[in-house]
Amino acid sequence: MSSDDDSKEGLPMHEAARRMRVPFKGDVSPEDKTIKVNGLDLHYLDWGEPKSPLIVTLHGFAQSCHSWDFTSLSLCDRYRVVSLDQRGHGDSEWAPDENYSTEAYVSDLGGLVDGLKLDKPVIVGLSMGGRNGFVYAAQHPEKIRGLVIVEAAPTWGREGSEKVRKFVETVDDLDSPDDYVPYLLEIYPMRKPEQLRGSVRRNLKQLPNGKWTWKYDKALRMPGAQKRGTPEETARLWRLLESLEVPTLVIRGSGSDTISAEGAEEMAERIPGARLAGVP
Repeated sequence: MSSDDDSKEGLPMHEAARRMRVPFKGDVSPEDKTIKVNGLDLHYLDWGEPKSPLIVTLHGFAQSCHSWDFTSLSLCDRYRVVSLDQRGHGDSEWAPDENYSTEAYVSDLGGLVDGLKLDKPVIVGLSMGGRNGFVYAAQHPEKIRGLVIVEAAPTWGREGSEKVRKFVETVDDLDSPDDYVPYLLEIYPMRKPEQLRGSVRRNLKQLPNGKWTWKYDKALRMPGAQKRGTPEETARLWRLLESLEVPTLVIRGSGSDTISAEGAEEMAERIPGARLAGVP
């Protein structure tokens, strides 16, 4: 494929990984699988050998399991990585009652771990997935080996939250996958257009009228769907973090507008034995 074709069609996953200098061994691909949990068909990607040490990844709001493709590709020679499409996202079913509460997501995660008989995985969660992961870890420490919280905290940064809110509430259906790329570049200016074209196609579906829309539930795109937590809820989340009993790594990007440097440092201080890692 020529560079011109790449820019128009987007890069296949393995080629995109090479250009991003992601280390991996072999052009391996995951298995697409589904499990019934709480009455919903939840889709997940299963990477690596069944007997390898386990990792479960949880994507962020309005994302999908494909957010973890590069990570999973890099790790699957040493680990089995189960990458979940959380309810209402990706290729998982939408909740008919539009229940997208933290409690519902955490219950689904428990159903996945128990249903697949996953033996003490490490939970790795990004943003919304990070919150879901640490709530589950606090409630079920005996079920997991460790926890990685990426860009998640009891309170969200206003600038980052507003950026995502504006995007999901205003961009609903467009004529082609390529039409989404300019909007995404506003949020992720460090990404290359040809890379975004490849990833965005995995997160869209075509409607009967020929237009393209996101795979996540339209209810999540409604104004007000992302409600800010009450002071009581924020205090509860801090108590859960302080009760964690598993090895925990907190990760923050240096340019993050999702959580502040002070917020990440406070998490690392209040979580027993936690470590903080910054990514330039």
